[in-house]
Amino acid sequence: MKLLGYLSELTIPLIIFYIVGYGLLQKKQVYEYFISGAEEGLRVVLRILPTLVGLMVGVGILRASGFLDFLGVLLGRAAGSLGISAELIPVILVRMFSSSAATGLCLDIFKEYGPDSLLGRTVSIMMSSTETIFYTMSVYFMAVKVKKTRYTLAGALLATLAGVAASVFLAGKMG
Repeated sequence: MKLLGYLSELTIPLIIFYIVGYGLLQKKQVYEYFISGAEEGLRVVLRILPTLVGLMVGVGILRASGFLDFLGVLLGRAAGSLGISAELIPVILVRMFSSSAATGLCLDIFKEYGPDSLLGRTVSIMMSSTETIFYTMSVYFMAVKVKKTRYTLAGALLATLAGVAASVFLAGKMG
């Protein structure tokens, strides 16, 4: 078991050493490529910053206004027949936009119901099996200038639905 611990600690440094060593053996200007990549990364960050700020402000407003709780109660009635409690609805909705805001809601569920409760287990599985769809699409598609998303949104929403269903099912089987 200690061997796995040592290997996991060495993995990233070994990968970096391999990449730099391979570049040097190929007589590439490794440092210059690194600096060029870092500059391009900074330009991307500056281009996507307004989108990030807009998403964070929007989610913050929805959360602070109580609208998410209202929506949770409203949609919770319909989702209750599927085994999804009203407390999970805000997490499901916010998770599609912001991981950090969803984490805050997840922590609220942990404080109120406990991490080992059915809701705690469900939200834990849900957080690891769903993605921030709109954040990811807006940031990455904007960064690479994709205009036509084709089936991305439909596929991502379907994958989120599958993640939510799997989390409800698996958490129910654990209890």
